[in-house]
Amino acid sequence: QVQLVESGGGLVQAGGSLRLSCAASGRTFSRYRYAMGWFRQAPGKEREFVAAIDWSGVSTRYAESVKGRFTISRDNAKNAVYLQMSSLKPEDTAVYYCAADESELVKISAPLYEYWGQGTQVTVSS
Repeated sequence: QVQLVESGGGLVQAGGSLRLSCAASGRTFSRYRYAMGWFRQAPGKEREFVAAIDWSGVSTRYAESVKGRFTISRDNAKNAVYLQMSSLKPEDTAVYYCAADESELVKISAPLYEYWGQGTQVTVSS
């Protein structure tokens, strides 16, 4: 089993920046080439795709709403994935979840991810 723990969430003013981290652990995480993704869910809303990255870190995908503002990256040596968020908007407010799948290819669909973290709250004030 793979465990994912997000951190770095908090309260930030609109236009500010925040970096989320996702620490992965578990015996199988180092064994397979996991693709990673970030999703978010606002109260009363569906969970939506934010960003994804393949195992190599070369291929990335972003939701149109965050493209140009967010950057996903990973450090396989540290079993970590990051989401650098800039120019934050109030509509970015949500619980952000880290996800992993035992396939190295980048993917943007939530059902394709097997493992999920508990989430970290990001609140952007006006």
